[in-house]
Amino acid sequence: MVALTAACGNATPAPGAVTFNKDIAPIVFPNCASCHRPGGVAPFSLLTYAEAAEHADAIAKATREGHMPPWLPAPGQYPIVGDRRLRPEQVAVIQRWVKEGAPEGHAADRPATPIFPDGWEQGTPDLILTTDKPFDIRVGADDVYRNLVFRTPITEGVFVRAVELKTNNTRVHHAVIRVDRTSASRRRAGADGQPGFDGMALSVLDPDGQFIGWTPGRGPIVSPATMPWRLERGADVVVELHVIKSDKASTLQPTIGLFLTSTPPVQRPVTVRLESQVIDIPAGQSDYLVTDTYELPVAVDLLGVYPHAHFLGKEVRAFATLPDGSVKSLLHIEDWDFHWQQEYRYVSPIPLPRGTKVSMRFTFDNSSANKHNPNIPPKRVQGGSRSTDEMAKLGLQLLTQSPADAVRLVQEFDRRYKQAEVALGEIRVRAEPTNVDYLGLLGGAYVEVERFAEGAARLDAAVRLGDRTASTRNYLGAAMMAQGQTAAAVEHFRQAAALAPRDEVMHFNLGTALGALNRTAEAEAAFRRSITVNPDYGDAHVNLAALLLAGGRTKEAIPHFERAVALNPESAGMHSNLGGALASAGRYSEAMVEVRRALDLDPNHGPALDNLRRLQRIGIR
Repeated sequence: MVALTAACGNATPAPGAVTFNKDIAPIVFPNCASCHRPGGVAPFSLLTYAEAAEHADAIAKATREGHMPPWLPAPGQYPIVGDRRLRPEQVAVIQRWVKEGAPEGHAADRPATPIFPDGWEQGTPDLILTTDKPFDIRVGADDVYRNLVFRTPITEGVFVRAVELKTNNTRVHHAVIRVDRTSASRRRAGADGQPGFDGMALSVLDPDGQFIGWTPGRGPIVSPATMPWRLERGADVVVELHVIKSDKASTLQPTIGLFLTSTPPVQRPVTVRLESQVIDIPAGQSDYLVTDTYELPVAVDLLGVYPHAHFLGKEVRAFATLPDGSVKSLLHIEDWDFHWQQEYRYVSPIPLPRGTKVSMRFTFDNSSANKHNPNIPPKRVQGGSRSTDEMAKLGLQLLTQSPADAVRLVQEFDRRYKQAEVALGEIRVRAEPTNVDYLGLLGGAYVEVERFAEGAARLDAAVRLGDRTASTRNYLGAAMMAQGQTAAAVEHFRQAAALAPRDEVMHFNLGTALGALNRTAEAEAAFRRSITVNPDYGDAHVNLAALLLAGGRTKEAIPHFERAVALNPESAGMHSNLGGALASAGRYSEAMVEVRRALDLDPNHGPALDNLRRLQRIGIR
């Protein structure tokens, strides 16, 4: 460390000398201060000359070796927003400053010190979310993965333009912020006496095709000006946190700042991902390769990418092969570092024509030469969610030319993901044919790809071996119902609802099966239980309303259709349903308003067009 005396710091610098005020502060303030500030994630601040001088040697070493500021991508053909990589001449200036004794310089040369109102980089948030109590992080040998659920005190939907996360100096490796429009995450939270829950949050979604991922140094996640995302009334924000193992106990109570806008989105991106779940890296192998490729069926603009791997990651490449055979390098990380991953958004969207093949190539190093390898000596590592397992994923944020193209992409990637789950399940069951968890995984995966008989066989085997999970019973019910065995399906759904009485989906599925058997009173009771568990579950409101409407109870049905519209105001189907119910009640003018709103959202929506024609035939305009 360089410890400068006051006399040295105040001395008049030699002509042409490199000084903190004139040369170093203009580098440190924009590139380092977001972390190195009071309340920031870094262990010390660099907002004053004294602070920078105290850490001068460390600054020189970290910048010389390229560790700071943290930035993984190599310079490429497509500039990336927020590039923190210092230019060679900036690194040289820092080295010279330290070598010359780290002088302070003239006060008049110093740029304005960055200001962080109440610790927020974006200013004062419009909405601040936090948990009711902190999560206790105990001393242990394992990393901590925890999903924290943040309730949103909003009375109507809002548009979010930026998100900022404050971790209160806890050793958070990364966080992924998503939205849960069901009550599933809320119900799981706190079951073990601590805020949130472990495991995967299965009902969460990326909000409106946005990557909301945070890592130390990432700063606020600001959406493009034309792409704010909608946070619906009743939805919860769920933050998936990965906390590095610690040798001392601490508490975690992060705070989320949401910055809102009244301007709705002009464009709606979609997020999809390339990946491989079949990963099996032998001990000692230093060049294990994982690849995936997808040929785009439609033209898109690529807005950004989000690579993800764990400790054994070595090199990451993403590239696009155009129909004419030319290759575009989208991302190249020569030296992957698990601790500094984030998403990367391009300064300008990259147009990719239909027929382009988008590819990923991840190389993993499971040798003792890998300084990040958590296992010395190395041992076999397979795919999985723990940090000591491995992953190979490349998220893609795309903008399509039409909503239909977006739907097609989402459906195709959903199909690819489900097929990958089947492949993984088959591998696991071949290795351990009596493992209940693996049988349930494979059985559910078969049901998702509509291989119902095979799915039922695996799920039934899991039940006979002692599986008592609601998920297995629920999938078994779905398999039976798809094969026309609805009465048998009802019993499995009833078991699922009994095993998970606070899960609105289980009651909803039971109600749907009962309705298919015309057991309307029982179906109505099941739908009402679903709504009691989660009053914001739109599908249950719709199915209950349809049941009531079919029974001639139009007046009772309308409030449930209205509730469904309030929960899903951007759904053409919901507005059309409400319009049809209002028309049945003779409220024709109100019905026309809802039908026209449905057609504003989707001009080709068939039921809305039918409702429009019916209203027009009786003279409603």
